[in-house]
Amino acid sequence: MSEHLTKHHPDSPNGCDDVSKNESGNTPFASILDARLSRRNLLKGSFGLAAGSFMSINLSGCLTNSDGTSPDNSFKLGFTAVAKGTEDLLRVPAGYTTTVLYRLGDPLNTTTPAFVNDGTDSAASYQFRAGDHHDGMAYFGLSSSGLSKDLSNTSRGLLCMNHENITRIFLHTAAEVGAGFPSGARVVSQIDKEVNAHGVSVIEVVKGASFSVNKLSGFNRRYTAASEMTISGPAAGDDLMVTPYSNAGTATRGTLNNCANGVTPWGTYLTCEENWAGYFKRQTSASLATAKETAAQNRYIGSGSSNGSYGWANPVGGDTSGVGLYDRWDISQSGADSTADYRNAANTMGWVVEIDPFAPGDLPRKRTAMGRFGHEGAMPAKAVAGRPIVYYMGDDAQNEYIFKYVSNANWDPADANGGLTAGNKYLDDGKLYVATLNADGSGTWTELTITNPLIAAAAYGFADQADVLINCRIAADAVGATPMDRPEWADVNPVNGDIYVTLTNNSSRGTTGLSTGGKSKGLDAANPRYYDDGEGRLGNPNGHIVRFRETGSNPAATTFNWDVYLFGAENDQFGNPSINISSLTNDNDFSSPDGLWFSQAVPGLMWIQTDDGAYTDVTNCMMLAALPGNYGDGGAVNVTNLAVPSNAGADQTVTTYAGKAATPATLRRFLVGPKGCEITGITETPDGKAIFVNIQHPGENTSAANIGIPANFESHWPDGGTARPRSTTVVITKNDGGLIGS
Repeated sequence: MSEHLTKHHPDSPNGCDDVSKNESGNTPFASILDARLSRRNLLKGSFGLAAGSFMSINLSGCLTNSDGTSPDNSFKLGFTAVAKGTEDLLRVPAGYTTTVLYRLGDPLNTTTPAFVNDGTDSAASYQFRAGDHHDGMAYFGLSSSGLSKDLSNTSRGLLCMNHENITRIFLHTAAEVGAGFPSGARVVSQIDKEVNAHGVSVIEVVKGASFSVNKLSGFNRRYTAASEMTISGPAAGDDLMVTPYSNAGTATRGTLNNCANGVTPWGTYLTCEENWAGYFKRQTSASLATAKETAAQNRYIGSGSSNGSYGWANPVGGDTSGVGLYDRWDISQSGADSTADYRNAANTMGWVVEIDPFAPGDLPRKRTAMGRFGHEGAMPAKAVAGRPIVYYMGDDAQNEYIFKYVSNANWDPADANGGLTAGNKYLDDGKLYVATLNADGSGTWTELTITNPLIAAAAYGFADQADVLINCRIAADAVGATPMDRPEWADVNPVNGDIYVTLTNNSSRGTTGLSTGGKSKGLDAANPRYYDDGEGRLGNPNGHIVRFRETGSNPAATTFNWDVYLFGAENDQFGNPSINISSLTNDNDFSSPDGLWFSQAVPGLMWIQTDDGAYTDVTNCMMLAALPGNYGDGGAVNVTNLAVPSNAGADQTVTTYAGKAATPATLRRFLVGPKGCEITGITETPDGKAIFVNIQHPGENTSAANIGIPANFESHWPDGGTARPRSTTVVITKNDGGLIGS
C-alpha cells in the first residue's frame, strides 16, 4: 500500500506507482450506459432498496438476522466504538491492551546489536533486523517444543510479515539526509541498507505475560530485495525471464514492495509483490528495440525516462560488485541481448512468492501461473477435497483489474504437510482469470489464455502462454475486463463464501466522456461515484468495497453476481445519498479501505483497515470491525454525480447495487493509529484471543529538512520522547481474556 490519494511523504516516490498505466480504453460495456437513469429518477434520501486448519470454512449460511449477523454466527460486536482523532498515539477500546512486539530495526537474534535508531545502524545488520513498512502477515502455529508445525497452537508460532517499502529519511543519519539523495550518484552503503530494509521477516513468537520474539529461534530469518529466489511455473525458463544472473531464466534476486499476503492449505506463506515497477531505471520508449517491448514497458513501467525511485542502479563509481548487484536495477538495453544486460529484470518482479516458514533452507518460489501485476494479496477460498484450489487477487493501481487463480489439480488433504512441493502441484499449474462486472449486477471470469481469440489476435502479439502470464495486464485489456478503483485486499467470508475486495480510491475516475490520459475511464455500475469531497479532491476519494457471490457458491465458477458492500464516506456527507450511500455515522465513517481480512476463529468477523489521505485532517488511519451480512442484502440504488467543471458540466446518474446500510451493530471503529501511519496487516492466534496488527510508516510526512529537529517530527511513536518513529507490529488482547471484538 503506502499510496494515498494524495501521496504524503515526498521521499517515498514509489507511491506514484498507483497512477493508472491502463490505456486500454476499456469501458465497462454499453449495457452500463443503458442502465443509467436520469437525475429526476434519483431515489431521494434513501437507498431505494429493491428487494484447527487455515480454511475450515462453512458455506451453509446465506440468510441474515435483523441485526445483520448470519444465523450461523451468534457473535456480536461488544466494544464501544473508538472516536476519531489526530493524536500521536494508538487507541483501542476500553478493556483492551496493546503490546509492542516487533519494530523497525529490532534484532532477530542475540548477536545483532540493539537498534540505535539514528541512522548509524549498518547496512549489513539489516539482514538480521526488522525491515521497514510492516504490512501483510500471517501466524503459523508451532509445536510447544518449537521444533515442528502445530497450526492449532495459540501460544507459540511463526509470524511471517511483509516489509513493503521504506521511509528513507529515518533509515539514514541526519548528515546523510541533509546532503540529499541524488538519484544519479548513490552511496553503496545507503543502497544496501535500503535494499535490506525491504522484503519479508519470519520470526518465532512466544506467549508469556504477552507475546515476544524468541531471538534464539532457528526459524528467524529475513528475505530482502537481494535474496535468492526461484522462478517457478509456466514462465520459468522463458526468454523474457533471462538475465545475466540466470541465463536459464529460472532464478532471480529479491522480492520487492511486498504488500498484502495469503496462506495455503498446506501451511505456507504467500507474499505478494505490488508496486515494484518504480524501483527500476529505464530508458525512454523511443529507444526500445521493438513495438512489443515498448507496449510492455508502457503498460507496466511507464513511458518516461527515470533513474528509479531510489537510484539503486547508480552507485558512486558504478557497479563494482562483479555480480551486477546494482546494474540489475537498470532495465535499459545496453548489451547485445538479455544475457548481457538486465532488460528483463523487471519481468522477475510482480509475482506471488511462496515461502515455507518451517523450512528455512528452502528458497522462496515465484509462482508465475498466478500472473504478473501489482499484486496486493492472494487470499484463498475454502479448500475442499476433490475440488480446485482458488485464490482471489487485486491489481493495486488506478483502473486495474480483479483476478482469480484456479488450480488444475483438485485438493488432496494428504498434501496438508507438503510444503513447497505441494505448491508446485497447485500453484504452478492452473488457470488465471480476470473479472468483468456487468451493469445488471452479474459478472464473468474470463480465462487469460493464448487460446482465447481476443488474446491471440491482440496487437501486442503474444508469443505463448508464458508471455500472457508475464504481461497479463495486456491480456486483460484485450478481453475487455472492468477497470476498477484500485483493487487491493481480497478475502472470503468463512460463513457464506462471499468474496470481498477493497477499492481504495481513484483520482483518475471520471464521468462518462471525461478523458484521462487520452482514454475514457468513465463511471460504471461497479465504480459509480465521481464527486468533489469539499476539499478539492475529485473522482472517488473515499473508496468502496465490492462483494461477489460465485454462481452455485462454487469458487471455480466462471460467473458470479456482485454488489457494493460499503461505500467509504465522511460523516458530514450523511445527507447526501449519492456520497454517503452506506449511511455511515461518526462511529463508523471511514475513507480509503485497504486491508480487509476475515477472522478464522470468529466466523463472520471482518476487519477493515484504511490507508487514507482524504480524511486525515479529521482522523488518523483506522481499523474497523464488521459483521458484513450477505451478498444481496440490499438492493438497487441510483447515484447522481453532480456536475463539476472538470466533467463538462453534465450530471451523471448511475445505477448500482448497494449492501444493507451500516449500523452500529454491524460496523464500528476499533482502532485509530498514530500520526502519519497506515493501518495494514492483521492476523490472529487460532483461538481468536490475540490479534497482531501492523502500524506502517508513522510520521511519514516529516520532511527531510526536519530530520535534525526531532521536535518537528510528525510522530515519535512507538518509543515516544524525541525518538524517530518506527513501523511496528503490536499485539492486541482483551483484558478479560475473551475473543477480540466481543
